[in-house]
Amino acid sequence: MSTSPATVAGAGATSEQIIHHSNEYLSKTLSSPDLRHNLFSSFQRKNPSSNSDQITLNLAVETIENAIRTTNPFVKSSSLTLSEKLLISISNNLFASFLLSLVHSLSSRPIEATLSLLDVFISDPSLARTDIAPKLFEELFLIHFIPVLDWFNDKRAKIMSLSITRLNLLSKMSSDQTSQIKMLEQEYSKVLDQNCRVFAQYFSDVLVNSRGKNRLIHLNLPSVVLETIEEKGDELELIHYERNEARDSGISNPRNNPIWIEEEEEKSSVEFLNNNNGKILHKFPSFYPERVSPNVLTGQISMKNKKSDTISEEDSDSDSDQSSCSNSDADAEQERRNPAACRIRIRIRIEPVSKIFNNVSSESSTNIWTFLVTRSQDILTDHSLREEGRAKQPPPKDFVCPITSQIFNDPVTLETGQTYERRAIQEWIDRGNSTCPITRQELRITQLPNTNYVLKRLIANWIELSLSSLSHTETSPSIDSTMHSTSPNSVITHANVDATVTELRLAITSLCTSEILKESEMAVIRIEKFWRETSMDVEILSMLSKAEVINGFVEILFNSVDPQVLSATVYLLSELGSREDGVIQTLTRVDSDVDCIAALFKKGYTEAVVLIHLLKPPSTSLIEMDIAPELLDIIGNPADDSIKMFMHPKKAAIFVLADILGGAEASFLTEIAKAIIATEVMGSIIETLQASCIDERAAAAVILLRCIQVEGKCRNLITHKANLSRIMETNIGARFEIVQFLSELVKLNRRTSNEQILHIIKDEGSYSTMHTLLVYLQTALKDQCPVVAGFLLQLDLLEEPRKMSIYREEAIDYLISSLKESESPTSQIAAAEMILALQGSFSSSGKPLIRSVLLKRAGIVKRTNRRHENSEEDEEEEKAADEWEKKVAYVLVSHEFGLIFEALAEGLKSRYAELGSACFLSATWLVYMLDILPDTGIRGAARVCLLKRFISIFKSAKDIEDKALAMLALNSFIHDTEGLREISMNMKDILKGLRELKKYSSMAFDMLKALSEGHESSCEIWNHKEIIQEDSSVNGEVSSMICYEDKIFSGHSDGTIKVWLAKGNNLRLIQEVKEHSKVVTSLRVLHPGDKLYSGSLDRTVRVWTISGEIIQCTQIHDMKDHVNNLVVANSLVCFIPQGAGIKVHMWSGGSKLLLPNKYVKCLDLVHGKLYCGCHDNSIQEIELATGTITTIQSGSRKLLVKANPIQAMNVHDGLIYSASSSSSSSMDGAVKIWNVSNYSMVGSLASTMEVRAMAISSELIYLGGKGGAVEVWCRKKANKVETLNTGINSKIVSMALNNDEDVLVIGTSDGKIQVWGLT
Repeated sequence: MSTSPATVAGAGATSEQIIHHSNEYLSKTLSSPDLRHNLFSSFQRKNPSSNSDQITLNLAVETIENAIRTTNPFVKSSSLTLSEKLLISISNNLFASFLLSLVHSLSSRPIEATLSLLDVFISDPSLARTDIAPKLFEELFLIHFIPVLDWFNDKRAKIMSLSITRLNLLSKMSSDQTSQIKMLEQEYSKVLDQNCRVFAQYFSDVLVNSRGKNRLIHLNLPSVVLETIEEKGDELELIHYERNEARDSGISNPRNNPIWIEEEEEKSSVEFLNNNNGKILHKFPSFYPERVSPNVLTGQISMKNKKSDTISEEDSDSDSDQSSCSNSDADAEQERRNPAACRIRIRIRIEPVSKIFNNVSSESSTNIWTFLVTRSQDILTDHSLREEGRAKQPPPKDFVCPITSQIFNDPVTLETGQTYERRAIQEWIDRGNSTCPITRQELRITQLPNTNYVLKRLIANWIELSLSSLSHTETSPSIDSTMHSTSPNSVITHANVDATVTELRLAITSLCTSEILKESEMAVIRIEKFWRETSMDVEILSMLSKAEVINGFVEILFNSVDPQVLSATVYLLSELGSREDGVIQTLTRVDSDVDCIAALFKKGYTEAVVLIHLLKPPSTSLIEMDIAPELLDIIGNPADDSIKMFMHPKKAAIFVLADILGGAEASFLTEIAKAIIATEVMGSIIETLQASCIDERAAAAVILLRCIQVEGKCRNLITHKANLSRIMETNIGARFEIVQFLSELVKLNRRTSNEQILHIIKDEGSYSTMHTLLVYLQTALKDQCPVVAGFLLQLDLLEEPRKMSIYREEAIDYLISSLKESESPTSQIAAAEMILALQGSFSSSGKPLIRSVLLKRAGIVKRTNRRHENSEEDEEEEKAADEWEKKVAYVLVSHEFGLIFEALAEGLKSRYAELGSACFLSATWLVYMLDILPDTGIRGAARVCLLKRFISIFKSAKDIEDKALAMLALNSFIHDTEGLREISMNMKDILKGLRELKKYSSMAFDMLKALSEGHESSCEIWNHKEIIQEDSSVNGEVSSMICYEDKIFSGHSDGTIKVWLAKGNNLRLIQEVKEHSKVVTSLRVLHPGDKLYSGSLDRTVRVWTISGEIIQCTQIHDMKDHVNNLVVANSLVCFIPQGAGIKVHMWSGGSKLLLPNKYVKCLDLVHGKLYCGCHDNSIQEIELATGTITTIQSGSRKLLVKANPIQAMNVHDGLIYSASSSSSSSMDGAVKIWNVSNYSMVGSLASTMEVRAMAISSELIYLGGKGGAVEVWCRKKANKVETLNTGINSKIVSMALNNDEDVLVIGTSDGKIQVWGLT
């Protein structure tokens, strides 16, 4: 026989066919995550590995999943290479072979993929053909195993022939026959597995041969092995079935090998044996789950495809039911001699089996269920028409689609209550119809619902019963199409041979049909006992998992009050639900069922929490159940070892609580988290982090994460008690919660503790945490990447930064790319916040302290929560924190030559305030660190990306802290030539801002100094400009002036008080009052600024409330004397009376005279001390609390010398500024400066003017005198920097500065008010 190079000899498959079927299966597996998950679970459940191998397999699974999901070819290639290395390291492992097949398939190596898959069939054929690849087994192996079925049928027929003849019922077999049948079925399973190994090895040889040098070597198709025990001494003989010999031998007995004889003769007989009850007696041993015996398929397909087949009745007798019972023995003997005479025989033409299975596999849209439904209809219809004496039994109308008139294959029930075949109703809708075909009601939802599985199961049961009414050959075991049979042992259970199973069936019947509650309750108890004492096989599981049985259990839950019965019911539903998804689907169809189970749990039925976990209701439903207290009670108490279930309730409670916290609103989350923290539950959950179940550890981490988010201080307890070495060994589905939990955990307020935890996580796991995070980072969601990348970077930085680290490079790349992800603001914010957290300073609750740290560095002290009692520990912590900050900042700014600055600059432009604020802090921190880190030339990149933005923020910021942070960043550029040039372009605005900050920050003063040194003339720095002038001469001179916020208050000699509003270049009069009868000598505003005090020569002091833009007099105090130069404290006022001394008036009543021997010209009150400038040029300090008087400057006592009184005095920043008329004999100048603490003179201003008014800011001193002149002096250098040209010839009487010290207001003796701005 001539063959192509890839074709093997004989009737076997070619390498192309083998690869085609295998690749089809692998492609389907790779395209379905749910299918992969189920397959992985089957391997881990039925073929467990050692702990070390299991860890490696888990890592390989995650790496493969990463390769499947990623779109990056480099990542895919590296992931596949890693997973292949991991799997090769594990020897003789089924799961590893299967995973290798997936790896090879993803790597486009089909032959290696198929060989690895065949290794699974070789190692464990039973698992492979039943759970892993039943479809592949059907397409590739099944056609070769028909002789095995014939062998089994022949053996079984010999054992059962006597029973069938005498009793005509399988259920009446003797115990000896039952034992023989069981032994035969066990041997049958072994034979099937052995043949599977042989043919899998044969297929492997075909593939190896096809790619070798000797591609034309013929490989003979192996013989089918029939392994049985023959009585030849003590030896075992292996009987091989040879296809060619069987075909050529012309076997006379067609029952021995009917398939192959019919293949040659193109016809055969399929016999249907009917008993008196019309029950079917055809049951085949199953090759694979939910598959139909080849003999049944052959007959069914043949009947549909060949309607012209001849059906002959060799022997029938419609009156056989009238036979006398006394002749039964004779009838039995006659049946033994001539079986054909005692049964109805229907002969059906059968196609060759290879052709049949080729047809089945070629019709991709037709599955075994479709064959079973359609072919059974043909058999039933054909037989009912041709069988004499039998009434036609059509299917129930509810089982037939009204559109196709065929039995449902995939029924779907619409919202109108009508059920249709899915394909038919879909075609109806696709044609543009939007109504129900029967009711004509409008369909609100055109998307078809899920399959009606209850109806589908009922149809399956009906088909089984319908086929039972037909006769079959006595060698044909039957199969229940709804059962997941995995071995031929189901023959015995289906035949009701085992009395225990019969009892179970009776209990199920009683549960589902009895109307007496007590009987149903007893049935539940019997079923529970049966379940606990008997090893469950698939058939029994299927019996108990049917919808009607589950509904029976639910009825018990609703109606029973017996605790034992309710516990047993919950136990059974939990056990069934853990093994069969259909049970969960049945329970979740009706919300009241779930509510009933929750109610039982709240009543104390602890086992119910397991069932709640299996039902997996949404978190909103769990919250509505209000079961959190019961969950906490279970978790907090010791585990009850007496509960024997597949999952302990305490474990299930952990899962359910994690589900609740995962979707709870903030208020509810806070309530539960606080309850956890306040009880012993926290300790139990922490212990769960060491659980053997990886999913349980993940759930515990989720709960603890939520607790940390509510109450950050509990992280200290967690870190103290938790064992974190195994926490990363978890499933990929919960990986982000794990990473987020660990990331939050290392936000302690002690840097050394954080690094200890990071070392544990990095070094003490069973495998590389770094690699696990890297793999996960490549597949994480966008908004998750910053957290994963930040945590990976922290682990990498535990060692000294290396020149190259793949972990570090990938982590920083993801941080920067997330920061630039403008389409995902959530990712950007997460990335910016992660950069802030990387700085490493946290409060005791885990909040980043970077803002407070930066403000402190800017000279603005802000209290933090970091406290350490031990100074040595404090020093160690500060050292560790500094080292960590330097490492983090270095790797961030060095990456791609400062690429992070570009990303932060883009974030600063965002319209999202949260993102802009986080980027501002991050940029400020990193720019500040440039002065501390070694110079690597990165400052230029930072300047290009960020300097203009920092200048803009500094100029426009209203908040002092934001302005200070911008100043901190600008300070890093003033020593850079290019940076200073750009700053100089905005010098005036920057100087103005620095002057505002000077009173808060010493850094602002240093920057002012640095910037001033760069200019030859001080006039370039200090520049005043007249804004506006107002004429109030009608009210006399402007005797007093004060500024508060945006308002200016002026007092005039006619007793008028005016309120002005200063906005920009405008000065608007908003109120004018005249309640004083004489000149208003002084105005004062005390903190918090809601009251204005005015003193006048009319001997009164008035108190005004400031409300909005108006003032209103609320109190009038009669001072009994002229009031000059009023100063106010909370409980008293001081003023200069008409005569000598100082008068002190208490608001509560009473007054006294101080310094009665001195004539005082001016005074100031600071911190309870009164400073007086006297007519004799002396300066006195009076402590009001004690009355102690201290002389700071002695006065002149010469009678013939003209007096030189102190005309103005101001106390500012611990210095006393006193002004008097200049004297030619005096070398000190008109203004002297004294230190308050030691009363020594520390400086003077060499002004020649006669000072009458004085105002002092943090930088400047303003002196006003006769002739309308105003001199501006620098406080620090004590030099005159400017003289304001007021254009006034009159005397300057009063002056005042606004709160920001950038507006000067001048009042003159001729009633003029001038406003000057500092620009």
